[in-house]
Amino acid sequence: MTTMDTSQVMIIAHRGARSLAPENTLPAAAKALENHADGWELDVAMSADGELVVLHDDTLERTSNVMDVFPERKPWSVYEFSLAELQQLDFGRWFVESDPFGQISEGNVAASDVEAFRGTKIPTLENALEFTRSNHWWVNIEIKDASGTPSDAVIVSEVVRLVEKMGMEDQVLISSFNWDYLSQVKALNPDLATGVLANSIVVDPVSLMKKLNAQAFHPGIKVTLAAQVQQLRENNYGVNVWTVNDVSDMERLIEMGVTGIITDFPQRLYPILNP
Repeated sequence: MTTMDTSQVMIIAHRGARSLAPENTLPAAAKALENHADGWELDVAMSADGELVVLHDDTLERTSNVMDVFPERKPWSVYEFSLAELQQLDFGRWFVESDPFGQISEGNVAASDVEAFRGTKIPTLENALEFTRSNHWWVNIEIKDASGTPSDAVIVSEVVRLVEKMGMEDQVLISSFNWDYLSQVKALNPDLATGVLANSIVVDPVSLMKKLNAQAFHPGIKVTLAAQVQQLRENNYGVNVWTVNDVSDMERLIEMGVTGIITDFPQRLYPILNP
């Protein structure tokens, strides 16, 4: 079973270091590694032909040029595109053009990187796991809720099967807002670590963790309560909070005793933990 080092707060790069590179891509993973993240968080969806791909949104328009390439395919649901079609898209240009975190304009992204981001391809989960394994690193796989799509019936078993095939059980934690998915993970492989994602207050998180046989609780920063962090830690559960970009919030959570901070800015968190 995955053991998380709780002696120091883990730096978990949210969708990779997405302030410095296009989110959920291998360049974002590379930037996270370069900026001393202990691991990265990514999101997994499934293509129409059953391939696991790394993407946060259900639809493709925000982070790719799908509207240019497939203008007639609105609403551009990832679940309705084949992997071959997804691989025709550019998942980097939008980052260069929109500079979502202002890091290009502030001079924190090298000009050579900015140019290289254009044409970035969507990674498959296998690509992302290969990158993680070859760098002796760690990854939090968030399985997106595929309810209402054909993928719903198979996405969990396919993720588990791939992790097992690659022998990466000890380098992976699987999280989801769909808690039934976490139960499915445990039914398939009780040794895989799971994380319970929550964006509203859970009244009794310890009971929930026991019920789901999960290893970590992943609350949004707005619903992270000091008393609950203490209670979870006393019961040997990890607490990894998302998405934390403000230095004062980082310091407050470290003080609170969380085990991990999921951030778009690993480059801000590292100096706080390593003064």
